[in-house]
Amino acid sequence: MDFSVARQSMVKSQIRPNQVNDPEVLAAMADLPREAFLPKALQGVAYVDEDLPLGNGRYVMEPCVLARLLQAATVQATDVALVIGCTTGYSAAVLSRLASAVVAVESDAKLVQMATNTLAELKIDTVAMMQGELTEGCPKQAPFDVILLDGAVCEIPDTFLEQLADGGRLVAAVRKNQAIGRAVLVVRKGDVFARRELLDATVPWLPGFEPVPGFVF
Repeated sequence: MDFSVARQSMVKSQIRPNQVNDPEVLAAMADLPREAFLPKALQGVAYVDEDLPLGNGRYVMEPCVLARLLQAATVQATDVALVIGCTTGYSAAVLSRLASAVVAVESDAKLVQMATNTLAELKIDTVAMMQGELTEGCPKQAPFDVILLDGAVCEIPDTFLEQLADGGRLVAAVRKNQAIGRAVLVVRKGDVFARRELLDATVPWLPGFEPVPGFVF
């Protein structure tokens, strides 16, 4: 399989038609080998616009939703960014092409190792991989100009909002139940957090952020 051709086709046929016109986002996704961030068994479907299962309830987010979230975050070259739940590191790698530095938090030790190895092989040295609880974010390195949640949450925790810098942007997919999720942009202005819904985005939940089942009689 010619991954380079598949990658260009992904950008041309999937991402651009989905209202992604940010040249930096398009260039990053056209250049980075998504297949390198996947187990060998999934590399053949690396450029399908679907969430790709890694096992244990973890997924690599579908490219179009990732692209729309990053475009909405209006990442600047001087920004310091945080990715929560980065799995194999693809989202962090794309974000590293837009920001000056990226902190990527992942709870699964095997995924952290896979991401670390892949980032090193691709000579991406502006991403700091950290193993830790996803629910905590990374308070020691806060505040961040951009925070990306690499998976759905039923609510955006205040813990993450508090880690935003003044003027910072958080992007996430919010799903309150099994219904269709919505991509959301939150912008911090002092102690005010302005929220705007962007598009439908039904991506899998991050572990620990699923809705709590209601009481059943």
